[in-house]
Amino acid sequence: MRRNHATPAGEQHRLIIRSDILKSNMLGDPSDRETLVYVPHGQNGNGLPLLVDLVGFTSGGPSHASWKNFGENLPERLDRLIHDGEMPPSVVAMPDCFTRLGGNQYINSQAMGRWEDFLIDEMVPAVEAHFGCGGDGRRGVFGKSSGGYGAIVHAMRRPDCWSAAACHSGDMGFDLCDLPEMPRLLRALAKKGGSIETFLTDFEKGPKWSGGDTHTLMILAMAATYDPDPNAFCGIRLPVDPHTCELIEQRWANWMRWDPVVMADGHAENLKRLKALWIDCGNVDQYNLVFGARRLHLKLEAADVPHVYEEFDDNHSSIDYRMDKSLPFLARALA
Repeated sequence: MRRNHATPAGEQHRLIIRSDILKSNMLGDPSDRETLVYVPHGQNGNGLPLLVDLVGFTSGGPSHASWKNFGENLPERLDRLIHDGEMPPSVVAMPDCFTRLGGNQYINSQAMGRWEDFLIDEMVPAVEAHFGCGGDGRRGVFGKSSGGYGAIVHAMRRPDCWSAAACHSGDMGFDLCDLPEMPRLLRALAKKGGSIETFLTDFEKGPKWSGGDTHTLMILAMAATYDPDPNAFCGIRLPVDPHTCELIEQRWANWMRWDPVVMADGHAENLKRLKALWIDCGNVDQYNLVFGARRLHLKLEAADVPHVYEEFDDNHSSIDYRMDKSLPFLARALA
């Protein structure tokens, strides 16, 4: 049941991207990837801006079109925003980037796969060729949490592709959101004899998946993303000593070079090329991400990077309503 039956519904199209780029991933994940594409009511996509939705950890892009109780899924939200004149008509792509390790940070990794290249060199061209949308100066990327991380890092690294970006509660300030998780991670692995392989293979057996184990999996995925080891199981190595939890400086340095707060120092000029940049975070985010967002905001201000920064009175969970602000902002800039 749709929340608002009076609003004309856009169409949803299913594309299968048969990727050559993803065939080399260490996780054994499939290289054929579904992308769900929303086209507004009464449109065929031709000439419209393209927005790409990067979802948070444990999710996949097509899930954003699933039925949602008491609220709107993403297509319904777009129907309303476009019908009410809040947002120019736009094509929105929702790619499936789920992995064996439970999610994605959307960057290239020897272990996880070349996800930045997949999105920019395969997924975007396929969507644009099929629908006649997007093109230079007409592409935006947005997401929340891990998706917000992907959006801001793509904006920093690839302004040749993206002209607008929105980062909702994105991963940043790794010393506050990831490093404090290491003692708990080691305790979880200790229950499996300290073996990452045993933890993961037992996790995959199910039949239930606890929140704690899923969170452990997430930190392992970060290790495979930011500092992959081609000789380790699934490319995972930790940035701490497994017995004492002492920091391994070189390992942690490899993580930190992917922290958006650190990356901002070398990518301010790229961000200035954007037509629109949106960053927000809840002021009581339970993963401490608001402190990283504040650091990034101050750096961007000091570097004279135009952007919108907002803090809102909420935590990290169930904040899709923030897209009511960001999506019109991006679409107007691209239209």
